[in-house]
Order: sequence, then structure tokens, then C-alpha cells
Amino acid sequence: MNPVNISTKKIGIIGPNSKMCSVELYDFGVQLGNKIATKNRTIVCGGLGGFMEAVCKGVKLSPNTFMGQTIGILPGEISSSANQYIDTAIPTGEGIGRNIIIVRTADIIIAAGGGAGTLSEIALAWQLEKKVLCVTLFDGWAKELAGKNLDHRQSGLLIPVDSIEEILEHLDHG
Repeated sequence: MNPVNISTKKIGIIGPNSKMCSVELYDFGVQLGNKIATKNRTIVCGGLGGFMEAVCKGVKLSPNTFMGQTIGILPGEISSSANQYIDTAIPTGEGIGRNIIIVRTADIIIAAGGGAGTLSEIALAWQLEKKVLCVTLFDGWAKELAGKNLDHRQSGLLIPVDSIEEILEHLDHG
């Protein structure tokens, strides 16, 4: 494995936890992680199960992965609560307050499915003027908000995407 490139693009991953993540969304997350794993991308997420785990698993199954590529910003105080595919666990002890750290750290965000936690992260991204690639293939806040504007201060930040290929296009050229 190669060392981390300090100029990597930080991709934020937001979506449902283990309790809310369907098998279809989990499988999509694994495929997505496998495709977005390149030497110039680092994955930043909440570090727990569900969609976050699925994407990190896909990254770690990729031949393009490297040590330090997956970062989990944990809500609790214990590093060992991270899913097994997290290279660097950052226990914050901040509970849901850790959502702002995930969003601030990311250069661009991929959202799929999602309940209240995902909704809060999308709203924070909006306020920080960060692009969110909203996957429209699964029910949840990502699909509901895709292509919409949350208020009049900005527009075009919640970008609807309906395939991994479309996500890759935005990551490569967006």
C-alpha cells in the first residue's frame, strides 16, 4: 500500500446507519466504495455501520486502496466502535454534533437514503456551500432533496445522481 497523498480529495459519505440501511442500499454502497477508491481520494464518514460501512468496505476491497484512506468521525468516545473498514477512527464524544466535522472535512459529499442524521448533514453542507451528490435510487432525504434548493441563499448544490458512473463523473470533473 502506498502512503496517503496529502492532496487527496476528501469525499464525505452520508446516509443511513445499520438500523435504517436496506440490503440494496448496502450493496450499492459496497459497489460505490470499490469504484471511488483511487489514490487521490480519501473517504470521510461517521465511521459506524450501514451505508458508511458499506462504502468503506468497498474501498478496502479495491486494489486501489491505501492505508489511511477511510476516516471515521465517531459520535462516541471509543475508537473501537468504528466499523472494521475504518483506517483512522476519530472519537469525538460529540454525539450528533460530529456531523459538522464530517461536513466541514469533506470537499464534496455523497448522500444516499437517509433519515434525520442525513438531513442534518445535508443542511449543514448547504450552509457551508458544499456540493452534495444526492443518490435518487433509494428513498430517504437524499432522494427527497435532490435538485432542490433549501433556501434562496444558494442554488444547485444538491445534485441528483442516479448511477455510480454519474457520481464518478462529478468526482472527476466537478
